[in-house]
Amino acid sequence: MNWFILTLIAILFWSGSDLFSKMGSKSDDPYSHWKMVMAVGGVMGIHAIVMIATGTPFSPVDIITYLPASFCYILSMILGYVGLRYIELSVSSPVCNSSGAVAALLCFFFLGETMSAIQLLGVVLVCVGVFALSVIEKRKDDAQRMLEGVAADRKHTHSIIAITFPLLYCLIDGLGTFVDAMLLLDEEAGTGVIAEAQANIAYELTFLLMAVFAFVYVVFIRKGKFEVPRERPKLIAALCETAGQFAYIYAIGANAIVAAPMISSYCVASLLWSRLFLKEKLTRAQYAVIAVAAVGIVILGQE
Repeated sequence: MNWFILTLIAILFWSGSDLFSKMGSKSDDPYSHWKMVMAVGGVMGIHAIVMIATGTPFSPVDIITYLPASFCYILSMILGYVGLRYIELSVSSPVCNSSGAVAALLCFFFLGETMSAIQLLGVVLVCVGVFALSVIEKRKDDAQRMLEGVAADRKHTHSIIAITFPLLYCLIDGLGTFVDAMLLLDEEAGTGVIAEAQANIAYELTFLLMAVFAFVYVVFIRKGKFEVPRERPKLIAALCETAGQFAYIYAIGANAIVAAPMISSYCVASLLWSRLFLKEKLTRAQYAVIAVAAVGIVILGQE
């Protein structure tokens, strides 16, 4: 399976993770983000154990080797889950997923990776689409509030506290992808120190450890509850996140500089799901931006 198909699979499942994470995020639950960590870490841990049990080679040392990337990814996801309590998915997702542009720039300037002219065009179209979506969403939200005469609630609009979380996600996740490009083994180029399968297991086991810490903190220290029937959206989000991560790690290992910005465009699908399932509507400008990003994806897929 080539990197382009893997990238499309990651886009599909990660956009689903976005949707169900938002559905499971409750502004009145101060531990909502930690419960998301429990769900994601639990599912990922099960997947990692299954991979090891079915014969995938793995050493505990791999956890240490891959820890810099795991740290960046897990920290960015926790910040992203916190942000979903304060800001709309249709705004948070495009801002978060500008991380692909951050990763591409880091790979270009520090790893010496190159792009053809047509690939550069595809990356530019995807990144422009991602950025334009966040701008359009902000303007639409501001205009709607003025029209309705609604006073801005700082926790649920684009105030500093709301926008800080997706911006931090963008920067830290982009750094994680850059670290991935350095760590993942590329035999042809003679770079990297860890293969995709071992990296994926290391990441999932690290997330499982984080889930255990979150469980102890919420249930035993803060005396909170994690009731499975009530947390079904979080568990579905965790399944989608795990499937997307499995496809992502191989796509990045095969073609990091192009796959990273392409995968970041999964916010386009997230926006569509939020409109479809959360009963919101797309404007003409949003349709146009989605079309631009889609053209970029098609261009990248031809390379």
